[in-house]
Amino acid sequence: MKKINYQQELNPAQLKAVESINGPHLVIAGAGSGKTRVLVHRVAYLVEQGVRPEHILLLTFTRRAAEEMLRRASILLDERCKNVSGGTFHSFANMILRKYAKLLDLNNNFTILDQADAEDALNLVRTQLGFHKFEKRFPRKHAILEVISKSINKSEDLAEVLDDEYPQFIEFTEEIKKIRNEYNKYKRKKSLLDYDDLLVYLKNLLTTHEEVRTSLAAKYKYIMVDEYQDTNKLQAHIACLLAADHTNIMVVGDDAQSIYSFRGANFRNIIDFPKIFQGAKIITLEENYRSTQPILNLTNAVIAQAKEKFEKHLYTKKKEGNTPVFIDCPDENAQSVFVAEKILELREEGVPLKDVAVLFRSGWHSNDLEIELTARNIPFVKYGGQKFVEASHIKDLMSYLRISYNTADQVSWLRALLLIPKIGPITAEKIIQAIVDKAGLKELLQKNRQLEELLEILKNLDCQADTPAKIIEKILPYYQPLLKIKYDDFNKRLNDLDSLLRIAERYKTVEQFLVDMALEPPERALIEAGKKDKADAPLTLSTIHSAKGLEWHTVFLIYVAEGHLPSYLSLETEDEIEEERRLFYVASTRAKVNLFLLKPHIDRSSRSFMDGGGSVFTQVSRFLEQGNLLDKFVDVQSAGSPDELDDIGLEDIIGEKRNRNKAFFESIEDYFRDE
Repeated sequence: MKKINYQQELNPAQLKAVESINGPHLVIAGAGSGKTRVLVHRVAYLVEQGVRPEHILLLTFTRRAAEEMLRRASILLDERCKNVSGGTFHSFANMILRKYAKLLDLNNNFTILDQADAEDALNLVRTQLGFHKFEKRFPRKHAILEVISKSINKSEDLAEVLDDEYPQFIEFTEEIKKIRNEYNKYKRKKSLLDYDDLLVYLKNLLTTHEEVRTSLAAKYKYIMVDEYQDTNKLQAHIACLLAADHTNIMVVGDDAQSIYSFRGANFRNIIDFPKIFQGAKIITLEENYRSTQPILNLTNAVIAQAKEKFEKHLYTKKKEGNTPVFIDCPDENAQSVFVAEKILELREEGVPLKDVAVLFRSGWHSNDLEIELTARNIPFVKYGGQKFVEASHIKDLMSYLRISYNTADQVSWLRALLLIPKIGPITAEKIIQAIVDKAGLKELLQKNRQLEELLEILKNLDCQADTPAKIIEKILPYYQPLLKIKYDDFNKRLNDLDSLLRIAERYKTVEQFLVDMALEPPERALIEAGKKDKADAPLTLSTIHSAKGLEWHTVFLIYVAEGHLPSYLSLETEDEIEEERRLFYVASTRAKVNLFLLKPHIDRSSRSFMDGGGSVFTQVSRFLEQGNLLDKFVDVQSAGSPDELDDIGLEDIIGEKRNRNKAFFESIEDYFRDE
């Protein structure tokens, strides 16, 4: 029988975590410290020590993660590890609910609604209640379901969620509550459960049926939870309830990487774990296997400023390496040029594009860079948001420019007309035909003021005399109200309109602007480049949220400026600012060898810019200013004009008696009880 030499394969902290069997444990796994390795080896160790595989429950956030860990454990030890119960909270809930459905007055043949199905069911209820007839802007099905879901996952009152995150819908609070109540009745009547219901029903089962909780505790004697910092309050409650009888639970995560509050993740779950399981042993993994020490020196200093945290100091055996570089660029375009030039330089030095990433706080931050990369035929893939030119609101605005350039462009006419309220496909086709036939539109114009306004604006556009930017400036006052009607997240989309305007300013003619924006969009550039050289896998562009868990040889973090990182949308509370700090930490710890931090000296993306307020000078992100980190851990450089950029170099954590179980169960309930 295979015998694993754990002392040889693991460092002391990892070994301590793996060999910790009974009781509650919290493993604080710093970035790049081998968290997955610990989970894999602990599964193997438990089985090797005589624990039956079916008595182990491994909860992860993706099915793939659980399958991969159990596959690796099987290779490490033997096939017994494949009998460990592993999966997501939702898949586990589905399995348990089907077995105990009758206790909750459910049909065990219930149907699970996916996101689209849930939205359609909610929309049916919304329509039956007559809320689709509001003259005022009423939230669409996706937004309503999102509000309801956040209320459930955050264990917050629906009105509180609306007040905090959707203030534009506060006036419809009672209507949304009624939709939620009727939606729940509809699902129960039809034996339908959405994703949130799976967790809600499982939690209710565990809290109201002691015999079930006891039975599950006897079956799953050892609970392991991965990425505990990403759990929402409901998931943490379920995990704690499953371990209430025996307390054999190990949760693994990193408080410094808790960055998904917008999805309902609760930072307090990992912070308060030792309060729920008093006497829990905390094991900290600090040896980093990814980055060089100069990079870790910066990231340690950044997270050291956090208001609340588990103390840790990442270190590595890779003591030498390039100091992180901070570059102050003249403006956004110079920032894009620097990144593009440096990427090409790295490729010449033997660093493949696939080993390089450009990270950013918000999806729109890469808009200008995407255009620059495309112009230089540098293939890329983007994660965490649509590619700029593929966004529907950008396509909307571009349709007006195309019409101004070619009045016979019927595709652009159709898109522009369908944006107008009360104009559907049939009416739009009639209008287009009338335009093509140069027939009269008097009757239609009398019935629709916005149609009349559109035609008047288009008539006054001169693509021969006006620059692309000038035409966009003329169209924006007309389009922005339509943007607010069409999109629930219109505030975020306004940033993209800023970007389009700034890009357009670099062109003198509408023709060339349209050609450059249409002829080689980023996706097609990627496809064509892939055909030419399959070995040259693309560069990665990613939001920080989408980059968590990944790593690259070189990382460029752009827009490291106040208002961007931290985002101006996350400055109201200390909790929001602290999560922004953790975002900075996550981004910086993705780099293995090189870390470049950039900001544009002049910011033209502020709201005041579109309102004629002009540009603003940026301030360095507070996360670098606090503790004077720029002077201590970073090589500060200034990028001059785009022509001068070439001069810059690269250096730089045993069951108790039944009466104690009951008391402990009650203490868990007290913690998670709604305030």
